[in-house]
Amino acid sequence: MSEQTSAIDHLLAGLIDYAGLYPPAALNMRSAVRNYLGYSRSKHSGVLGRFVVDLDRLHELWAVADDSICNLRLSIIALPAASWPNLRHLLDDGVPIESIEAKAHSPSEIERITKLIPAGITTYFELPISSAEPQALDAIAATAARVKLRTGGLVAEAFPPSEAIANMLKALAHRRIPFKATAGLHHPIRSRYPFTYAPDSPIGTMHGFVNLFLAATLLYLGGTLDEANQLLNEEHPEAFSISPEAIAWRSFHWTSAQLRTVRKEFAISFGSCSFEEPIHDLEALGWLP
Repeated sequence: MSEQTSAIDHLLAGLIDYAGLYPPAALNMRSAVRNYLGYSRSKHSGVLGRFVVDLDRLHELWAVADDSICNLRLSIIALPAASWPNLRHLLDDGVPIESIEAKAHSPSEIERITKLIPAGITTYFELPISSAEPQALDAIAATAARVKLRTGGLVAEAFPPSEAIANMLKALAHRRIPFKATAGLHHPIRSRYPFTYAPDSPIGTMHGFVNLFLAATLLYLGGTLDEANQLLNEEHPEAFSISPEAIAWRSFHWTSAQLRTVRKEFAISFGSCSFEEPIHDLEALGWLP
């Protein structure tokens, strides 16, 4: 991006990893691939990140995408028992894998998996927000891997409290470990929303992705846990203001350059089964043209 790119553009650049294959959208492969390719040519293509797919569905993806697979940027979700050595073979065959997302909680498992990932692929380890061991974070920092945070789900109990998110973000910022988030982040600002697209879906409080990524920015640049917790809990859109040069929340403001740095070094992306819903919400707020 050029120096003329606005603050909101830096906040949103490549922010949404499209996970249309997963609930609550749960699209079939053909629909998800068609959507991703369409979004990559849309007005807001700059907000689009990677296409998220399970490792054991790559053959299905290849059959559906065919020659278009080279236009996908893949983030692969793999189980601990997955066949990790096959990744080099997939790369040699032209599968555009950018990152791997896996679960591993012990330092020894983190080190073992990291050694199996070919050079050039970024590894994200999903850790429980409320109970991650410091030793696991230290191991991830030592291997230059990254962390994946689950911030919601299909039921109220799946959403971690803001205090737990703030504590985890603080621990990551202290160690300079980059992270991505996933689940429950369809909307920019924290509020009450339906958890799924079903007509009878339960409604509850969901975290906002703008809240989350600005809280990460605040902590990465030296803010306090209390300030981050207040920001994560903010439910009033009017508390935020957007200008070409900066984004502000109450008495805080972050310049375009600061946002660019934090997004590049720390707060990487979030997975969402919808690309259109976050975009529509941002447009409704007047934050996207």
